[in-house]
Formats: sequence, structure tokens, C-alpha cells
Amino acid sequence: MAKQNYAFEKRQKELAKKKKKEEKRLRKLEGGGNEDQTDAPASDGELKAPDDSPI
Repeated sequence: MAKQNYAFEKRQKELAKKKKKEEKRLRKLEGGGNEDQTDAPASDGELKAPDDSPI
């Protein structure tokens, strides 16, 4: 039976953590904290219109 390569698993985990942290940092730069409201549909199932666009 082959022994597990713990160093490889640790490195993969660290890379995934680093990638997730970088994606979060980019989301913060782009959205400014409003990413929950922009992607989520309204309670009646329709998308909300942006405030600056005429309807």
C-alpha cells in the first residue's frame, strides 16, 4: 500500500485558500460590499432595477 503524500495535500489546501482569499479581495474592490443585493432576485422573483437607470 502506498503512503499518503501529506505535503502535496497541504500545498493544494494552501493554494485553494490563497485563491479564495484573492477572489474575495477582488470582489471587495469591485463591489464595495453590495454583492448580496446585486445578484439576488427581489422577493417577487424579478430583478431589481439599478437606481440610476430610468424605468
